[in-house]
Amino acid sequence: MIADRTPPVAPEVTLLATEASAAVTRFDAELGREIAPFASILLRSESASSSQIENLSSGAKQIALAELGSREKRNATAVVGNVAAMEAAIALADQRDPESILAMHRALLEGTEPDIAGRWRTGPVWIGGTGVGPHGADYVAPVAERVPALIDDLVAFTGRADILPLVSAAVTHAQFETIHPFPDGNGRTGRALVQAMFRSSGLTRNVTVPVSAGLLADTGRYFATLEAYRRGDVTPIVEVMANAALSAVANGSRLVADLRSVNAAWNERVGVRRGTAARRLLDVLLRQPVIDARTTAVELGIAPGNVGRAIAPLVDAGILCEFTGFGRNRMWHAKEVTDALDEFAARAIRRG
Repeated sequence: MIADRTPPVAPEVTLLATEASAAVTRFDAELGREIAPFASILLRSESASSSQIENLSSGAKQIALAELGSREKRNATAVVGNVAAMEAAIALADQRDPESILAMHRALLEGTEPDIAGRWRTGPVWIGGTGVGPHGADYVAPVAERVPALIDDLVAFTGRADILPLVSAAVTHAQFETIHPFPDGNGRTGRALVQAMFRSSGLTRNVTVPVSAGLLADTGRYFATLEAYRRGDVTPIVEVMANAALSAVANGSRLVADLRSVNAAWNERVGVRRGTAARRLLDVLLRQPVIDARTTAVELGIAPGNVGRAIAPLVDAGILCEFTGFGRNRMWHAKEVTDALDEFAARAIRRG
């Protein structure tokens, strides 16, 4: 139980966490002045990175297709579930109770594993070893009967105002992973919980800082810090989380700059006046780089019969490319956006 305990963090790591907290708040404030469409882009990037930690990798184009309802790629569908979990975490950031954690998990898995979505586990779980039993496992989580009380204790800890927010988020995440309250989806739910902690503490107000992209740089070390936490050493997970936050700010800033450059180039290439549907579609493409006629009509608030007039100038300018080859149910792709998102993901790994 940790509700009444103060995490013993090394002084130099406390200073690092303070520096990282300031960087996160500064990044959030800078983007707060022009939040759309970067809020959704960064949230999707965090969700994709969190999924990739669990070896659920998917390209930006496939994720965008899955958001339109495609179920061709299971990993992309899983990432979209993670987006929903992140959205639920942020929406419920001030609620901080067991029901909000269940809601995050339900949003994560209801599309892929509905039988376990939003329910505490009722049996044993372990990490490593084999699927037969916990013999040789790296870690065996507490028995299922203890989960509700442990979650209540964790929620009480999250309400502490005497702990540095980033330290609190790191410890909350590590304790959550130690409890391992679900049969599956613990890592992704736990990283969504970090975003909820950032939002509820005021570290962020406008955007999702893609901390999971920072953790991707060295997943082995990240997992090792969770093992150290279970042995009673709190400092490593705080250090890794702080460094991940600093890396996320740098990588996220680069992504935003790249997308600003793409948008500026688009506006120079499109030969239509401001305020037209074609111009307004450019902003939609930054957050939804794969579109179909229905999505375009809904996003722009225009009649389906007028969609062609919005899309055609962007096709002529080389911004959009139709990729289905169909006569009906056609889709268009803004490759420059998905290239920037894929490069963001690649940079996250290269930083290791």
